[in-house]
Amino acid sequence: MKVGFIGLGNIGLPMATSILRSGAEVVAFDLDPARVAKAVEAGARGAIGPTEAIAAVDAVVTMVPAGEHSRRVYLDDGVIASAPAGSILIDCSTVDIATERALKAAAAAAGHDMVDAPVSGGPLRAAEGKLTITVGGTERAFERAAPVLAMMASSVHHMGAGGAGLAAKICNNLVLGIELAGLSEAFALGGKLGLDPEKLFRSMSSSSGDSWALRELCPVPGPVPTSPANNGYRARGAAHLLLKDLGIAQAAAQLTGVPLPMGAAALSLYTQMKNAGLGDLDVCGVIKMYEETTDRASHA
Repeated sequence: MKVGFIGLGNIGLPMATSILRSGAEVVAFDLDPARVAKAVEAGARGAIGPTEAIAAVDAVVTMVPAGEHSRRVYLDDGVIASAPAGSILIDCSTVDIATERALKAAAAAAGHDMVDAPVSGGPLRAAEGKLTITVGGTERAFERAAPVLAMMASSVHHMGAGGAGLAAKICNNLVLGIELAGLSEAFALGGKLGLDPEKLFRSMSSSSGDSWALRELCPVPGPVPTSPANNGYRARGAAHLLLKDLGIAQAAAQLTGVPLPMGAAALSLYTQMKNAGLGDLDVCGVIKMYEETTDRASHA
């Protein structure tokens, strides 16, 4: 199998590497030549543009930051127009609903199958080929995409028709943003009440406060050695990307009429984080919004 891969960021590059490790050929492109060079070091063939990356391939995978980038790749850069007839297009980006619908319509008009297949798990799981991928598309499109998705993920879920994979990812990250805000509140409050964070973690992780977010992304240094909190909040998943996803959730809420007050609060916190110049930190770095507020209050 030969896969054209476009978008070699912190998650895209290890995804492409996982495909290579599975025995497939990869033709890779990114706007950053250094990223392409890293893919070539891993065994891929580098491309100088999106259309070169998709020439004579069996499948196209894209992993770009946002909807505007997906539109640029598929529409402006001509991937849909130039892809081999009847291609399977796999967009692993987390994009807005309007973009997803526009791309699916353009792909169908050109005779291609396309799935939305956003990923969860971050760079570490991407490097291990153990991402979780939620997929939206027709049964035929999913069946065509499945062998490629299996090279990058340990868990693949066909959620339904086009847009269903994106919807599942949005709901998941809505919960993540709310959980991290709640955990940050708890540890900030616990600290001010004199609690040892290690002891608070142990008690929460064995009671009703337990969660994946607590065990993987505990927002304070100490309790979880692999948490970004112990590495200066260096991003495994950047806060500005979660902010984007929370914004997509709010837009979906407006379309459907579903109130999201908790999501709105999380969106506000991550907006403050980005405005404070901290958007490139890990998502668990949102605790800094609480720390700064409580520090100001204690000095007032």
